[in-house]
Amino acid sequence: MSDDNKPRIGVGVMVLKNTNKVLLHKRKSSHGSGEYANPGGHLEYMESFEEYARRECREEAGIEIKNIRFHYLLNMKEYTPKHYVHIQFIADWASGEPEILEPEKAEFWGWYDIDNLPEPIFKSTKYSLEAFRTGRNFFDA
Repeated sequence: MSDDNKPRIGVGVMVLKNTNKVLLHKRKSSHGSGEYANPGGHLEYMESFEEYARRECREEAGIEIKNIRFHYLLNMKEYTPKHYVHIQFIADWASGEPEILEPEKAEFWGWYDIDNLPEPIFKSTKYSLEAFRTGRNFFDA
């Protein structure tokens, strides 16, 4: 099996502000271009999940987060031929205003009302919303 046919580890963070706002960006590159998504990326070698979550939020949006906790696990195959084991966390916004720090990956950042989100939504973000609303934490899509 070639490396192109092996699942990768994707990780994301649903960042909440004032319990009813969620941070999303509009993707520009890779799969899901043009869709709205949580901060996310790939786990780095020997990195803890908490280190990952803090790093991605700093690198992508320039914000700090707190109260990081597990949200859900997803076997994501919706962007074939890509296949990801996606681990999602949820955290609370601590400080900083979101800004575009990786312009090749994101058009803009915004805080959105969790009950009135823009479309189209990136698939892992769709599952993040379902997990938030239902408490479900395992999706074998």
